[in-house]
Parts: sequence; structure tokens; C-alpha cells
Amino acid sequence: MAFRHLPNVLFETARISIPTVVDAYRGRSSHEKFDERLFNWSARILRCADAKLSIEGAPIPSASEPFVVMSNHQSLYDIPIIYQTLKRRIRMVAKSELFEVPIWSQAMRASGMIELHRSDRRAALESLKKAGAQIREGFNVWIAPEGTRSRTGVLGSFKSGGFHMAMEAGVRILPITIVNSAKILPAKGYVMTPGLTVNVVIHEPVDPKEYGRKRKDELVRKIREVIACALPEELRGDAGPALEKE
Repeated sequence: MAFRHLPNVLFETARISIPTVVDAYRGRSSHEKFDERLFNWSARILRCADAKLSIEGAPIPSASEPFVVMSNHQSLYDIPIIYQTLKRRIRMVAKSELFEVPIWSQAMRASGMIELHRSDRRAALESLKKAGAQIREGFNVWIAPEGTRSRTGVLGSFKSGGFHMAMEAGVRILPITIVNSAKILPAKGYVMTPGLTVNVVIHEPVDPKEYGRKRKDELVRKIREVIACALPEELRGDAGPALEKE
């Protein structure tokens, strides 16, 4: 176990946040610059933990097609893992609490991250509309359909927001399963374990148009089953209702 690695992670995060805020203030923002910083940041974050990725499953789709990317969520390390796996322009939907952190929150807003107010349905819908507009401009948007990190690693029920977003934007969903990220840094944990390998399983994209709004629950169940199938059996969760009531 290694607490000493966390200051490096905080340093690397500040290293991209501060110049991003400065660029936004000076009107020198560009998505190309943000993309480069996010890619380099995610690579350095994984190096801080001496973490290696083992990527398997379906071929990674062409970067020319934007997706709503959905994965299970066990650790803060899932975010750099997604960036280093797909290597393309990605913005994430994040809970509003993350936008309360000074400097980091300003950098997130400047770079186009989407703030999701889970306790305010109207504000949440506006956030998802914003994400849909970004997708139509060619962005990939990552969202954790569980809504938050799993404290136990067991896959939880899914929320419907990301599925509405994919339907509104008219894009396919790219499901991804991440295995072992919680062993690097668990949810709500502060002690990092370096030198581990994270398994990332890419699944075939799923087109929401094949389901339509009337079969949305089937779509949610399908995506959850796909993500769950690559997890260890004890982490697949209850096979009951896939969609959490909101």
C-alpha cells in the first residue's frame, strides 16, 4: 500500500487545472489543447500508480463516430483508464459535488465537462441536453450509469439519464467493463496500491434506435448485462430490475 503516491496525483491534477483556468480567463481556450492536456494527465496519473492496462474484447471503434460511453464505476482511476483506453476526445458527466472543488471545478467547466445536479431534476435535464449538444458536435461523452462509485465493487442499478442522452443525440452506446480499478484506489479510499494491472473489456456498440423509447427498460437491461458479463461473478450484482427508480 502506498499513501505517498497520492501527492503526485494531486500535483498532476493541479498541473493541468491551473493552466486551463488561466487559458479560459485569457480567452485562449481550445478543445485541442484541452484534449492534449487530458490525455497527458491520464497517462501520468496511471504512471503514478504504476498501473498497466490489459485491453480486450471488441475492436475499439473508429474515432470518427461519437459515442455515449458507459462503464461500471469503482474508482477515481476509472476516468484516466477510459481516456487511455479510447484515446479520443471525451468529456464526462460528473456529479455537482466535484464542481465545488476550487480551481479543479473551474478547469472542468472550461474544458467542457458536464455538471449533473442529481437532486434537481430540471437542472439535470438541462445538463443532459448540454451533453447531447456536445455529442452532436463530435464529442464522446462518458457517464457512469450507476451514478456514483460502487463502495463494494458490486455493479448497482442504472439511472436513466445517459440513455435519454444517447437517444436524444441519436448515437450508439459503447459499453466498457473495468476490472480491478478498485484495487488501486477504492471508492472513498485514500490509500493507493501501485503496480496492478487493470483489465478493460470493450463491448460491441449498442444502437438505442433498435429499442426506441417504449423499450428503454430493455435497453438499460441489455447494457447492464453486457457490462456485468465481464465482471467476476461476485461483482455482477442482483439480476433484478436494472433501472433504478428516480
